[in-house]
Amino acid sequence: MMHMTFYWSRQVTLLFTSWRTDSWLSYALTLLACVLASAFYQYLEHVRYRVRRGGNPAEGTAGEPLLLRQKGPGAGNRGKWSTAKIIGGVLFGLSSALGYLLMLAIMSFNGGVFLAIVLGLTVGFLAFRTEEDDEIAGVNSTCACA
Repeated sequence: MMHMTFYWSRQVTLLFTSWRTDSWLSYALTLLACVLASAFYQYLEHVRYRVRRGGNPAEGTAGEPLLLRQKGPGAGNRGKWSTAKIIGGVLFGLSSALGYLLMLAIMSFNGGVFLAIVLGLTVGFLAFRTEEDDEIAGVNSTCACA
């Protein structure tokens, strides 16, 4: 039976019918896997932004995409299928797939799984993400909204 409200139990089926917890140990390992997967999601996003950045992020203007700031030989030779674009695309696909799996895990409506994923995202954000990543993503962290 699928729960439609949050519940607190060590018995949860996560993503696959074969991934069921029936003991506190299996539940704790599942929660640990959720924390690690969500922290890894933040790491993938950070790596993707670094690939997108390409060159020295201090060069250029704030409104210009950082990948376009790279100077030097071959800087203008970024075609439709450049190495950076392909790697960025693969990283985007992996990040998206993992993000959707995390969303589906939260939709198990188990309170522990929800908290583990939020904890992992928070830890991953603090460990891996930088203000430069937010700049690339278009997040204005210096907004003085009044």
